[in-house]
Amino acid sequence: MIYPDLSYLITGVCFAVHNTMGRFSRESQYGDLLESKFKESKMNFVREYRFGESGNIIDFLIEDKIVLEIKAKPLILKEDFVQTQRYLQSLNKQLGLIVNFRNRYLKPVRIVRIDTDVKKRFS
Repeated sequence: MIYPDLSYLITGVCFAVHNTMGRFSRESQYGDLLESKFKESKMNFVREYRFGESGNIIDFLIEDKIVLEIKAKPLILKEDFVQTQRYLQSLNKQLGLIVNFRNRYLKPVRIVRIDTDVKKRFS
């Protein structure tokens, strides 16, 4: 497992935010509370991290290791997985988390970077 301790801490913060705010807030509100909780837990992070020429924005880059994408919508779609995978490849990071706060029960999804060389061999 990649970064088990750090991803456990991040997931714990996400559960605390979900327990506090419930499931019907806006994505920016979840982001604000996550930011304050990350500061409280003394995690190094960058919120709304901009990268690349196209101006892509990651919700959170935590400890310069894990990409955290937060959502507040009925379903996580294939596009969300593809987007996170693209971010991981562009930034050369190994692990991403997608957290959808709209779910009744929070289920963070781990996304592991797929190397493009491996992807080409199996296509």
